[in-house]
Amino acid sequence: MKKILISGIVAGIAMFLVSMIFSMLSGAVVPSLMAEYENSALFRPWSDPLMSLYFIYPFVLGLILAWTWDKTKKLVPGSVFWKRGALFGVAYVVIAVLPGMLMSYSGFQVSIMLISSWILGSLLQTICAGMIYAKMNE
Repeated sequence: MKKILISGIVAGIAMFLVSMIFSMLSGAVVPSLMAEYENSALFRPWSDPLMSLYFIYPFVLGLILAWTWDKTKKLVPGSVFWKRGALFGVAYVVIAVLPGMLMSYSGFQVSIMLISSWILGSLLQTICAGMIYAKMNE
């Protein structure tokens, strides 16, 4: 249990940092994304107290994925930690993120560019988390 908690928190920190860096870079490269985020008909303003949950999300996901890694690591082949971690991250994106993004795109008035940035950001975050799990919990 201790290894799940520690690797989950470490992965949460890493996913938070990756998310912040990716958001800044994607906003700089594709400024129209920032305009979409400022659409108050779709998104809450940052001044809304519920937006603080945005900062908790990577830690919750980090702990859940750490538990998932612990239960499934034998199914991830290989001996090189970064390959195993990348495979775990890609599997998570295929299983959970892509279907969710399909629903988001079909149900909300957001651009395919915004959905694509969410998918890419999730992929980078979960690959990073997977590598942490593979390294810390071999």
